[in-house]
Amino acid sequence: MTEQQPIAVLGGGSFGTAIANLLAQNGQPVLHWMRDPEQVEAIKQNGENPRYLKGIKILPGIEPLTDLERAVQSAEVIFVALPSSALRQALQPVAEQLAGKILVSTTKGIEAKSFKLMSQILEDIAPDARIGVLSGPNLAREVAEGALTASVIASEDEALCLQVQAVLHGPTFRVYASGDRFGVELGGALKNVYAIMAGMAAAMGMGENTKSMLITRALAEMTRFAVQLGANPMTFLGLAGVGDLIVTCSSSKSRNYQVGFALGEGLSLEEAVDRLGEVAEGVNTIKVLKERAEELEVYMPLVTGLHAILFEGRTLKQVIGVLMLAEPKTDVDFIPATGF
Repeated sequence: MTEQQPIAVLGGGSFGTAIANLLAQNGQPVLHWMRDPEQVEAIKQNGENPRYLKGIKILPGIEPLTDLERAVQSAEVIFVALPSSALRQALQPVAEQLAGKILVSTTKGIEAKSFKLMSQILEDIAPDARIGVLSGPNLAREVAEGALTASVIASEDEALCLQVQAVLHGPTFRVYASGDRFGVELGGALKNVYAIMAGMAAAMGMGENTKSMLITRALAEMTRFAVQLGANPMTFLGLAGVGDLIVTCSSSKSRNYQVGFALGEGLSLEEAVDRLGEVAEGVNTIKVLKERAEELEVYMPLVTGLHAILFEGRTLKQVIGVLMLAEPKTDVDFIPATGF
């Protein structure tokens, strides 16, 4: 009987840990790579990731390791769960070994200088790899605890989608496919920004009507921006658009929501990020997103407003005040306002 080929998961954070457990639960052998040898040792000793997802038992089919070369050489399918700021630097040394492999990005971020999404960075590093994106309303702790969850694997490569569905699909985790990799990935990156604002609104005791307005206008805004860049607007009606936006903007388990909540309580941005102790991708995304929206002349009042709060000393009340005074637009951009 031939030995089953392992799947590699790169990144020892909360989502990387949750994905590794999910794969092992489905009977897949997993090589879980992380940079920190102390973290690897702690998992081997205690059967738990000490820094992330405390209380979640790491399943026995997972081998934690610090040898990146071994992880990528041994696996044909590789899940990349590294922070956007570290991805390029971490994978460049093993670029040659990635040729022909399936690389699935799970990071919801945008590279600062280039405005490249994570799958585009993977293409830069490994032009001969087969690339997909996993996105959706997937809070890491809930995935790890076995809460019923659905996700989207997006790629133009149909065989890749089928293979990822086969290894991830299980009793608590359902995986749908999409051919709009760009739209799915952009949805995942953009919603982080609006989750910060939603967290602030919650901390300040704003009403349910206000929160609903912010989420709905956020969906309109991110869809408008993504379509300008070539995404399919229908993608944003699915799990990777409205699904991910709702959970990230309404759950205290969301990292970006937590940062926003801390800001709403009066902490500085630096204090809010320190309190979290993990990367909140929305903070990194907001600067580049505002700049790109201005370049493309896309109307994004919430992005402009959040940038003003984080970096220009404005308050959320001032930003919502400006929004309420702005000239009313059509409710949905992609249907005519006159068709009553």
